[in-house]
Amino acid sequence: MVQGVMIDTYLDQLRAHADPDRIPQMQAYHKIDRPYLGVINPQINDLTKAWRDDLDLPARITLADGLWQTDIFEARLAAAKLLTQARLRPDDEAAWQLMQSWVPDFDSWAISDHACMAMQKRLVADPARLDTVEGWTGSDHLWTRRAALVATLPWTKQNNPKPEELAARDRILGWAAGYLPVKNGILQKAIAWWVRDLSRHDAARAITFLQENGPQMKAYAVKEASRYLPTRENPAI
Repeated sequence: MVQGVMIDTYLDQLRAHADPDRIPQMQAYHKIDRPYLGVINPQINDLTKAWRDDLDLPARITLADGLWQTDIFEARLAAAKLLTQARLRPDDEAAWQLMQSWVPDFDSWAISDHACMAMQKRLVADPARLDTVEGWTGSDHLWTRRAALVATLPWTKQNNPKPEELAARDRILGWAAGYLPVKNGILQKAIAWWVRDLSRHDAARAITFLQENGPQMKAYAVKEASRYLPTRENPAI
């Protein structure tokens, strides 16, 4: 298991790539007051790939938990990357439970999106977990509500969806519609992202959603959501 001082060993590997000159730019860009090291994404990718190769799943879960709790920007990204994998055995449920514990901490797009990418794999592995995600849609925490859409993006991408996948697609579109008429940019952009990605695989549903809900969306969100729709069918034109 990875405990105590051993987590510091992995943090030291992250710190070895630190670039203090990048930190002010990162702080200004992410606009969240937390520690930053100035480590770039490719370096985090290389480190977490090596850690995944060296550690069994229970150790990775423990390490991911420890890294997340530091609140260091790059450590939280590394925590998510450690568990971003289509198949996790033997302790798949423990990884999902850990990811759920992160959701109330979401406060910025980069950390949230990396964690949601890990969640996407777990939801595809067990779609029954959508029942849990549906609970997020009623949260008072804006980033939790956003995560319900970002974590379910795989349901926008099936080219030949099964009936149960179509039902899930409609269910999630219902969540997105339920967020309106809230004009908050974080949610508007998440809705636009989901519908935009859906439009490349299911234009009919995307068009119907925009026809029914476009008047409650910001103009930029409608434009982004309809980016890939044919001009003659594009509600933004």
